[in-house]
Amino acid sequence: MKDKLFLIVLAFIYTSASFAQDSSGGLNEWNGKPTVHVSGFMDIYYMYDANKPGTGFRQPFLYNHNRHNEFNLNLGYLKLGVEHPKYRANLALQTGTYPNDNYVSEPGLLKGIFESNIGVSLNKGNSLWLDAGIFSSHIGFESAVSIDSWTLTRSILAENSPYYLAGAKLTYSPDRRWELAALVCNGWQRIAKVPGQSLPSFGTQIKFTPSGRATLNWSTFVGTDDPDLTRRMRYFSNVYGQFQFNDKLGLIAGWDFGLQQTSTGSSIYQDWFSFVLIGRYMMNNRFTVAGRVEYYQDEAGIIIPTGTMNGFQTAGFSLNLDYQPIQHIVCRLEGRWLHSVDDIFHTESGFTNNNFVVGSSIAIKMSQVFKLLVVQ
Repeated sequence: MKDKLFLIVLAFIYTSASFAQDSSGGLNEWNGKPTVHVSGFMDIYYMYDANKPGTGFRQPFLYNHNRHNEFNLNLGYLKLGVEHPKYRANLALQTGTYPNDNYVSEPGLLKGIFESNIGVSLNKGNSLWLDAGIFSSHIGFESAVSIDSWTLTRSILAENSPYYLAGAKLTYSPDRRWELAALVCNGWQRIAKVPGQSLPSFGTQIKFTPSGRATLNWSTFVGTDDPDLTRRMRYFSNVYGQFQFNDKLGLIAGWDFGLQQTSTGSSIYQDWFSFVLIGRYMMNNRFTVAGRVEYYQDEAGIIIPTGTMNGFQTAGFSLNLDYQPIQHIVCRLEGRWLHSVDDIFHTESGFTNNNFVVGSSIAIKMSQVFKLLVVQ
C-alpha cells in the first residue's frame, strides 16, 4: 500500500512539474483572460388544437409547445458561459412548459437546469476535450431552442429521443471536417439515475462536415432505462444529413432505429424506428418557408406506449412560415397534421386518429460577450 501511495505522489509531482515548465508552453497556455458569454432565450407561443383536448395538455408524446388554446412560455433560460483556449464552462437555468413536461422525472431543483458543465482541453493543440456535467444530447439535429431549428415544433423523432444527458464526454476533432465523441452518462435522458440502477449508459458520435454546405452525423446510445432487477438493454442509432444546396434551399434527412430487450436476459428484442425530411426555402432576408414529412413507428410501445392494438404508428406533415424582422427575433406560424393507425390523439370526449394544429410563436435569443478583468 505504501509503495502504491509513493507512486501516486511521484506521478502527481511529475505532472505538476510538467505543467510548470514555461519552456514547453505548459502552464502558460492556461494563463490569460477567458471570454464570458451572457445569453438569454425566450419562446412565447400559442397553439390551437382542432381536437380540443379536454385538458390543457395536447399530447403525452410531445414536450414542446404542448398546451392548447392558451398563451404560454415554452422555454426561457438565462445562460452564463466561460470560454478559454484551455477550458470552458456553462450554466443555464430554465423555466417554461417544456421543462415542466420533459423533466417530470427529475427531482426537485434539477428540473430548472438546462445546462451545467465544465470542460478542459487535454492536449496542446486543443483538439481533445473532456466535458462533464449536464449538456445537450449528442443525438439528432433538433434542440429545445426553437429559434435554432427549421420548424416551430419539434419532430416526433426529436421529441422521443434524448434532449439532454448527464455524464462525461470525450471529444476529438483532428481537423475542421471531423468530430468524434464518446460518452458515459446516467441513462436515457436522465440527470438523476433511475433508482436501483448501477449500470452506466454509453454513447458515440461521428460528425463529418466536408464543406460549409453539408453535414453528416451518426450517433448511438447503449444502455438501459430500468433498475437492475428488471434491466432491459437498449440499443439506439440516429443518422442524419443536412445539406444546403444554395443560399436559399436546404434539406435535412434524419432516421432513428432502436432495439430493446423484452425482459431481463432475453434474446428477444422489440424495435422502433422513425424518419423525417425537412426542406427549407429562404425567400429573402426576412421570410422563410419550411415543410416537413415524418413517420414514427413503435408498435410495442417501448418509447410511446398507447395501449392500443397497433401501437404508435403515426405519419405527419407540417408547413412553416417564418418572419425575421431582425437577427435576434423570429415570428413563426405553423400548421401541422398527424394521422395514426389507431385512435391515440386526445379530444374533448375521447380519442381520434387525426390531429390538426395551428401554432404561432415569437422567440428572441440575445447574447453579450465580456472579457474578465481579473483571473487566477
